[in-house]
Amino acid sequence: MTPTYSATGRQRRVFVPAPVPASAESVPLAPPQIQDPPIYRDLMRTWADGGRTLPGRHDPEWVRLAAPQVTSGQFSGSRDPRGDGR
Repeated sequence: MTPTYSATGRQRRVFVPAPVPASAESVPLAPPQIQDPPIYRDLMRTWADGGRTLPGRHDPEWVRLAAPQVTSGQFSGSRDPRGDGR
């Protein structure tokens, strides 16, 4: 830390980080991927063979079910056509 002095004479400490070496500026390496236990891989294979949804995989049926069902122009923002507001 570098001590500095203000106009009032009080001492403040300012943190000045040390320069980073050129080799440390690169993108950090990702941690190694841990492989799934064999029993889990077998379960995933069994589910996939049976056509079931797998965790972390794209699920077209879920995409279809979660898609908005309202089409453009299906509902209007106008008031009641009779004009009584009910």
